[in-house]
Amino acid sequence: MSSSQTPLFTALADSIERQIRDEAYKVGEKLPSLREIAALRNYGKNTVVAAFELLVARGLVEPRHGSGFYVKERTVKAEPHDTQSLNGAMNIVWLMNMQLRNEPGQLTVGDAFPPSQWLAGARLDRPHHKVARSGLGTLFRYGDRLGYAPLRQRLVRRLADQGIDAHPSQIVLTHGANEALDLIVRYFVPAGGTVLIDDPGYYPLIGKLRLAGANTIGVPRLADGPDLKELERLLITWRPRLFFTQSLAHNPTGSDLSKQKARAILKLAEQHNLLLVENDALSDFRSASQTRLSALDQLERTLYISSFSKSLSAALRVGFLACSADIANDIANIKILTSVSSSEYAERTVDTLLAERHHLKYLEELRSKLEEATGRAYELLDDVGATIFVRPERSLFIWAQLPGVSDTQKLAHAMLNENIVMAPGNIFSVNPNNISPWTRCNPHAVLDPRFRRALDKLLG
Repeated sequence: MSSSQTPLFTALADSIERQIRDEAYKVGEKLPSLREIAALRNYGKNTVVAAFELLVARGLVEPRHGSGFYVKERTVKAEPHDTQSLNGAMNIVWLMNMQLRNEPGQLTVGDAFPPSQWLAGARLDRPHHKVARSGLGTLFRYGDRLGYAPLRQRLVRRLADQGIDAHPSQIVLTHGANEALDLIVRYFVPAGGTVLIDDPGYYPLIGKLRLAGANTIGVPRLADGPDLKELERLLITWRPRLFFTQSLAHNPTGSDLSKQKARAILKLAEQHNLLLVENDALSDFRSASQTRLSALDQLERTLYISSFSKSLSAALRVGFLACSADIANDIANIKILTSVSSSEYAERTVDTLLAERHHLKYLEELRSKLEEATGRAYELLDDVGATIFVRPERSLFIWAQLPGVSDTQKLAHAMLNENIVMAPGNIFSVNPNNISPWTRCNPHAVLDPRFRRALDKLLG
């Protein structure tokens, strides 16, 4: 589609809706198959599937298992999201602001980043002159809609190391993983549309989905990945289009997906026509050989997201989305409409940093520091009698239950009086009113003596 048009799947859905309302298709009549429409209009399969899911969300058609899609008797459009959706999202914004505050003397135990002194080894001060000299022809203009081509080509090689076969046309560079998530929500999720996410899960995503007016349903996260029985039940009950999940270094639990469970999830996705959005924002902290849904699936039913915010700098705001070429094309056009382009200067900077000889050594040192801090944090938490959800050898997140604490929201408020910011478990839940005994802890922050002193004071 061109940048002035609506997304291709929306245009297709609008066309079929007009035919239904004009009674070209009667109530109860079966619509042409996905394969027939894809061949007739020369559309990709994912585009046609997304259009039909949008028609289902609008209340115009209904799927019948093993038979196809039929025009519904009552064609009621989904209601637009109301101020309640915005208010729910704004609660997340407030919580994010608390996490992002950087006041003097404040200790953020719930932080999601390595300490700045660890990241200083990336030497962001070095590439400026090289980037400025090499990009004089483009640095004063908007960038390419897909993003800086040499970095996308480099990412093709990076993905290949992880077992994911992709072409540069399948990669869209974004303002971090968060913009990639936002673009996917805009593309796939109509108001009232049902989506699944990990629960507990990435709370900024929960806020985005609330803002979009989505019907967001949580899939319980276990130590080796999502709860398969509950996932299957929800797929049968709700027939969602998307499942947002994190295979590795799951936020907030730190858990990793097992290969056995990954294969089972892909089988369910095929059976229930589900797309999987795999957020691998911490890929630099895990091995390239570890189990990823996108490597097993080769971007057929998966959309893969990653970022350099945690391993280089969040200030650069460089992430990317890898998916099928037709979805990448539409996503890039939505990106044009919402932000014109991502920052070529930042993308050139990341490309230059990744090309530096010392980059691999820097990553090894970063992982080593995190591994040492994680081990020591486990020891401290064990010493105070905490329960730890899962114990990867290195993790930016430790999901812990502190002794005698049944409501970590109350603990978080008490800790604020000690100038310590916690990340209580309820903010990671689809239902923020849930009372949770769990809290996300940053291993480096846990080792700060102020945390132990405050904990001993509050817990007696």
